[in-house]
Amino acid sequence: MLFNSYIFILLFLPLVLISFYTLKGRSRRACKVVLVLMSLWFYGYFNLSYLWIMLFSIVVNYAFYLWICRSSYRRRVLSLGIAMNLGLLFYYKYFDFFIDNCNALFNLNVPLKHIVLPLGISFFTFQQIGFLTDTYRGKTARTDFIDYALFVSFFPQLVAGPIVEYEEMMPQFRQIGRKITEQEFASSLFMFIMGLVKKVLIADTFGIAVDWAFDAVNYGINSTEALLAILFYTLQLYFDFSGYCDMAIGLAGMLGIRLPVNFDSPYKAVHIIDFWKRWHITLNRFFMKNIYIPLGGNRKGKVRMYVNLAVVFLLSGIWHGAGWNYILWGVMHGALYIITRFVLEHTGEWHKISKAVSRIFTFVFVAIAWTYFRAPDIATGTEMLRTVLKHDFHLVASPMYEAFNLGELWYVLKLTHLASTSLGPYICMFGFIIASLLTVNLAPNSKALSVKCRYGIPSAAVLACLLVWCVVSLSGVSTFLYFNF
Repeated sequence: MLFNSYIFILLFLPLVLISFYTLKGRSRRACKVVLVLMSLWFYGYFNLSYLWIMLFSIVVNYAFYLWICRSSYRRRVLSLGIAMNLGLLFYYKYFDFFIDNCNALFNLNVPLKHIVLPLGISFFTFQQIGFLTDTYRGKTARTDFIDYALFVSFFPQLVAGPIVEYEEMMPQFRQIGRKITEQEFASSLFMFIMGLVKKVLIADTFGIAVDWAFDAVNYGINSTEALLAILFYTLQLYFDFSGYCDMAIGLAGMLGIRLPVNFDSPYKAVHIIDFWKRWHITLNRFFMKNIYIPLGGNRKGKVRMYVNLAVVFLLSGIWHGAGWNYILWGVMHGALYIITRFVLEHTGEWHKISKAVSRIFTFVFVAIAWTYFRAPDIATGTEMLRTVLKHDFHLVASPMYEAFNLGELWYVLKLTHLASTSLGPYICMFGFIIASLLTVNLAPNSKALSVKCRYGIPSAAVLACLLVWCVVSLSGVSTFLYFNF
């Protein structure tokens, strides 16, 4: 089930809120059971076979948790639990990729299994690995099965994060049903609607133009179209992931649960280290806590530290997808991260470059790396970048600019007679570009706005209009990009 779908907004969410608020003053355990059942419905709606995979993972990991608590061989049990989780992830996400590369390397002809990737498996697998690791380290208290099932399956963050930890969620689950103020609920609703706007009205609009360009790149597009496709995907992914994070925080907030911030205006980053403090914050935290520090972190010399960082970014690339393009993306980020770390340690500043220039450089680098992230393979990504360098700059084809001519906006242009001018077909596209770039570079993030916003009749009317606009635009519903990881 998607947050940006009729069934979620008009049926699922109202049922969750009604049942939760009906029970919350009576029984905390009943509240948790209802949330678990609704979360299972939410996940199983995608594909019933996905549900059995997740249920298997929850039951087996809870058994490993109990085993670690009671065993004298805690380290061995933890290793076995991690191996089980990684084995499950490898089979569903990487097995075909492994076979394909073995076929190419050893000239074999082993048939691919064409395994369907269960949604969110990377997220709930890492979350459970983190729970087992915290249990081994003595950082968890006694947890019953319902609390654990809710920890793993909680629908706002189930399929695209954030990757939460025991200490963030379990104390809240034990106090579930606490009184939620009107301000808290209004702020959470604001976050949900802002996330919906980012996803439905902005990200999906950019996505139409991006899909056309990447599908057509090998058949011939000009440099303008290639350059805009790279920019559009950079903005699409930003608003898509930011939108999901906002909606997750908003949905959890309506239930009195606070999720950690996972997205903090990353395109305002002054260098790549700053970027990774702002983008997918909880994934970066997971890798640092469970890979970088156990490998030695920065405690075993500079060379070892740089190697550890390289391993983290290589694994980050692999985590995002089963393809060499994702590995290249991880290596690119790791290389610049290490170079930046080296420069900062020796000069105390980013090569004495002004903040504005440094931000532009970081943005351009991230956009180039995203090209390989979006492309189906390295060759397609390289072709997109090569097309930009051909200096074949002309007006863009109609499928690209028409993606932005939304019916409601095009009607306004007709009323103002701007649609009939020579630049008429391009006005909406230019408007999206300018507004989006100003937003990602200058505007405060949704969390900050939700705190500052004064909720009353005017703000309620604006939010209601935005919600209605999003709902009537759901006919072209699309999944969140991070659902694929």
